[in-house]
Amino acid sequence: MCGIVGYIGYRRAYDIIVKGLKRLEYRGYDSTGVAISNKGKLSVFKQKGKVIDLESYCAEKECDGNIGIGHTRWATHGIPSKENSHPHNSGNNKISLIHNGIIENYASIKKALVRKGHVFKSDTDTEVLVHLIEEIQVNEKIDLFEAVRIALTEVVGAYAIIVIEEGSNEFIAARKGSPLIIGVGENEYFVGSDASPLIEYTNEVVYLKDGEIAKIKSGFNLEIKTIKNKTITPYIQELQITLETIEKGGFPHFMLKEIYEQPKSILDTMRGRINPKNKEIILGGIYNYEKKIINTDRIIIVACGTSWHAGLIGEYLLEDIARIPVEVEYASEFRYRNPIITENDIVLAISQSGETADTLAAIDLAKEKGATVLGICNVAGSSIARSTHAGVYTHAGPEIGVASTKALTTQVLVLALIALRIGERKGSLSRLDYHQILTELELIPDKIKKVLKSNDQIKMIADAFQNATNFLYLGRGYNFPVALEGALKLKEISYIHAEGYPAAEMKHGPIALIDEEMPIVVIATKKGNYEKIVSNIQEVKARGGRLIAIVTEGDKTVKELADYCIEIPKCFNELTPLLANIPLQLLAYHIALLRGCDVDQPRNLAKSVTVE
Repeated sequence: MCGIVGYIGYRRAYDIIVKGLKRLEYRGYDSTGVAISNKGKLSVFKQKGKVIDLESYCAEKECDGNIGIGHTRWATHGIPSKENSHPHNSGNNKISLIHNGIIENYASIKKALVRKGHVFKSDTDTEVLVHLIEEIQVNEKIDLFEAVRIALTEVVGAYAIIVIEEGSNEFIAARKGSPLIIGVGENEYFVGSDASPLIEYTNEVVYLKDGEIAKIKSGFNLEIKTIKNKTITPYIQELQITLETIEKGGFPHFMLKEIYEQPKSILDTMRGRINPKNKEIILGGIYNYEKKIINTDRIIIVACGTSWHAGLIGEYLLEDIARIPVEVEYASEFRYRNPIITENDIVLAISQSGETADTLAAIDLAKEKGATVLGICNVAGSSIARSTHAGVYTHAGPEIGVASTKALTTQVLVLALIALRIGERKGSLSRLDYHQILTELELIPDKIKKVLKSNDQIKMIADAFQNATNFLYLGRGYNFPVALEGALKLKEISYIHAEGYPAAEMKHGPIALIDEEMPIVVIATKKGNYEKIVSNIQEVKARGGRLIAIVTEGDKTVKELADYCIEIPKCFNELTPLLANIPLQLLAYHIALLRGCDVDQPRNLAKSVTVE
């Protein structure tokens, strides 16, 4: 959700913080701000809008100092405004705080503080927390660390915070339910919501765990305690990412770069997981739970957004290949409908960031009910990686574009590997079919490269449809979730209303929308229900719809019916989503670009949704 940065050391803090905020801006860009401590004076600068707006505002301000914190916001409590921007100050203006998360009981705390004379300048839950810290510190006559610790015992919700005090040469960082990483340098420390603000300066980090509070002081050892005041020895780890992976690398946008990275990300995710000699799939992360998966009554997949679409594809894969009943749930709804979960169930949580609050809440519920919980995520050391019993990492690399692309393909790949492994072990998949599908899977990266060569053609198609107000996406079988994902991508970055639908269901309602102004995107590959999808296309054409079709190389039937055709290479039906999704990503990208939209930072969205 929001992005937070902190620095303490010998460099100019403002420069490091602003650079870090730019790298974290994908987490929120409604407003931004910094607090800098210099010679005992605490100065706060903040603005509505993006980091560039803050830079313009601060251009003639005094921003020197070696200690500081910064924040880029995705609005939850309170509209995007300068007043609601972080950092927020205490009533006496001696304490500044930045926050990622939600304080759920802020309203009751605020009422109590108002009765004690506190005056609030914003509508945020965060300002309530900093006033609470002030109240405790003044009344109890204790230092900032202890005041923060006690305050956090009184709040309910999720948070990653950094707190700085006037006249101090240290700051306090804490987390619960939202990520926070401390970078360890030579006589300096860095703090970030993820590794991107840190990697330029150090590759040694400490991942704060839930319920931990750190006191960070320049030139001194890092001190960590729990909320219950138990001392923790910091565990320093080495980052696995490089600076190059979080930069655009010559591409105009992160989204386009990440679309073109998909052949590599698939190769990286497969690397070491397929034995080249005997074609055995090796998934060490779930090895100890393999027998339970084979014998389970069902698998429940929980996820949000694009990861939910990956889960739907996983449902087809696991039921088709492994013959295990699968249910796919929105994580955001799962725990609120009192679901029936038993000890025999496998719950599979999917998240790119590994920090999605709704998915973490679903995991907690499943564990309470005794289910075995497995995870698929992209970020090592993330909350989901730590909360699940076991799991499999994707190796997509950092995904900066808010609209997810390469995360989806790697998630689907991992689901395919799980399905193949379990199906072969269970005996539901013949050895011949197993080898054939696996051989085809190893060819997918090269086939994606071939699909990407259609970029210029897709750009031309985008030009023809950039002014459309509605889109309908249709698919059947494995390609139905692809239609949902294609519609989501278009909505996310172009702001065109789009709807994904099972092609056969079109005649049960959406067909009423079709006229000569309505673009219809149909995934019409040869494998699967080809004849049926051709019939659906004819229904569209009979009503004057403008048709864009994703077809298999060499197709002639659909080409005669469609206004535009984008070819993808032949492959097994089970693996079609890995190819069919690519043109839809490019189509959304080019339409959004032509409409003047910010493809990397679409309005109202954030990359990692760490609040419910």
